Amino acid sequence: MTEIKKRKISPALQAVLECDKEYTKKFVLWANQFLPLRSLRIHYKTLEVSCHGIAWYACWFAFMWIHTNTSLVQMQINMLLGLTLDVIFIALTKAYTRRRRPMENTDDMLGQIGPDKFSFPSGHASRAVYVAYFFINLYPISIFFYPPLLAWATSVCISRILLNRHHLLDVGAGVGLGLFEGWLLGLLWVSQETSEWIWSSLTDEKLDGGDYHV
Repeated sequence: MTEIKKRKISPALQAVLECDKEYTKKFVLWANQFLPLRSLRIHYKTLEVSCHGIAWYACWFAFMWIHTNTSLVQMQINMLLGLTLDVIFIALTKAYTRRRRPMENTDDMLGQIGPDKFSFPSGHASRAVYVAYFFINLYPISIFFYPPLLAWATSVCISRILLNRHHLLDVGAGVGLGLFEGWLLGLLWVSQETSEWIWSSLTDEKLDGGDYHV
């Protein structure tokens, strides 16, 4: 029987990863001097659920089925496309890198499937940043909603470290990936006509406001 060869990591990369682990621990210890983990863990978990892929897919499909209007369908389809790209990029990258989560992590994350058990990059960070990018640059909402949106995205990213789900480098890579996904979606932006066709292929319901709606 042939032995499975372990992946060899270059000394330079190994040094970077060890440094990342060390500074992640220092950051968590420093932050917990002001923000006690035990009392805030429930808030970190709430942020975790608020940016979970399964929760976003479920809520977004519900939103699409409840608000079937031509004025929203392009936004709905493009957001769904971006969420799908995020899942694909995160799954492929995690499956390739296979970095373990911090040793201090408690294995109690909701809906952990397949590559989700790995740490690099942070899917929550990439999704939070992508959503913020989407509603600021691609489908701008009122400027009054920018502060809470950015506060939510930032809190999600920081909570991933304080909850010991990820290292600093994992979250940083997730932030970069989220920005890339937003930029890429801007290039792939689906037109109104194509969005209506995609929506109609998902359901036999008629879109409110469409020429064929009766």
